[in-house]
Amino acid sequence: MSQASNPDKYYVPEGSWWPLVSTIALFVIFLGAALTFNIGATGSPVLILGFLLLLVVFVGWFGVVIRESENGLYNSQVDVSFRMGMLWFIFSEVMFFAAFFGALYYARIYSVPWIGGEGAGEATNEFLWPEFKSAWPLLSPPSEYGFTEFKETIGAWGVPFWNTMILLTSGGTVTWAHWGLIREDRKQLIIGLALTVLLGIIFVLMQAEEYMHAYGDLGLTLNSGIYGATFFMLTGFHGFHVSMGTLMLAVILFRAMKGHFTPKNHFAFEAVAWYWHFVDVVWIGLFIFVYWI
Repeated sequence: MSQASNPDKYYVPEGSWWPLVSTIALFVIFLGAALTFNIGATGSPVLILGFLLLLVVFVGWFGVVIRESENGLYNSQVDVSFRMGMLWFIFSEVMFFAAFFGALYYARIYSVPWIGGEGAGEATNEFLWPEFKSAWPLLSPPSEYGFTEFKETIGAWGVPFWNTMILLTSGGTVTWAHWGLIREDRKQLIIGLALTVLLGIIFVLMQAEEYMHAYGDLGLTLNSGIYGATFFMLTGFHGFHVSMGTLMLAVILFRAMKGHFTPKNHFAFEAVAWYWHFVDVVWIGLFIFVYWI
C-alpha cells in the first residue's frame, strides 16, 4: 500500500546532504558576488562556481522529491506540509523585498531631505554637506567620498515598460497552462509553460541589456550614491528571482512533457506558479517606485 493511499502514515524522508550543499552554494554565490563587486574579474570564477553548485542542487534535490512523488510516497498530509512550507517561503521573500523597499522609502522621504537641511536636518546639512540640494535622484553624489557621478536615470517607458508587459503576459500564460492541466489538456499545459519560460528568458535578456546601457552609456553603477545602490539592489535581486523562477518553470515544463501531474495532484506546478505571480507583483512595485516616480 502506498503512502498516498494511507492517510494515517506521514512520509518522513531519510537524512539528506542537499540542505548542506545548497547552503555552500549560496555562500559561494554571495562570496563571488562580493569579490566581483569589490575586486573585479577575480571574483567571477567564484561566482560562476556558486551558480553551478546551485544548479546541481536544483537538479539533485528536485530529482529526489520528484521520484518520491511519482512513487506515491506522499499523501494529503504531506501535501498540506508542502503548501504551508511554500507559503512561509513566499512570506520570507515578501519580507526580503520589504526591507529593500523600506530602504528606498527611508532614503527618499527622510535621509535626503534631512541632509538637505529640511526639518530636523538643518544642523546635519551644515555639518555634513552645506552645498547639498535635496532632490531625487542624486545626480551629483560627493566625489570626495568615492562616489561616481552618472549622466541620467533609467526611464520608465523604455525597457522597464516592455519588461512589465512581458511579466504581466507571463502571468497570463502560466494561468492558461494551469487551466489546461485542470481540463486535462496536455497540449495547452505544455504550450502555456513553454511560452512562460520563453517570456522569462526574454525578460532577463532585456534587463541585462538595460544594465549594460546603464554601466556603459550612463555611468550608473552601484557606486553612484544611494540611487545607484538601491536601483541595482532592487532590480538585481528581482532579476535573480526571475532567473530562478524561469529555471523552475523549465523543470515543470520538462515534467509535463514526460506526463507528470494530474488535475488533482500537481502541487509542484502550483508552487512554482505562486512564486511566479509573486515575482510579477514585486516587479509592478519596482516599476512604480524605482522607475516611474
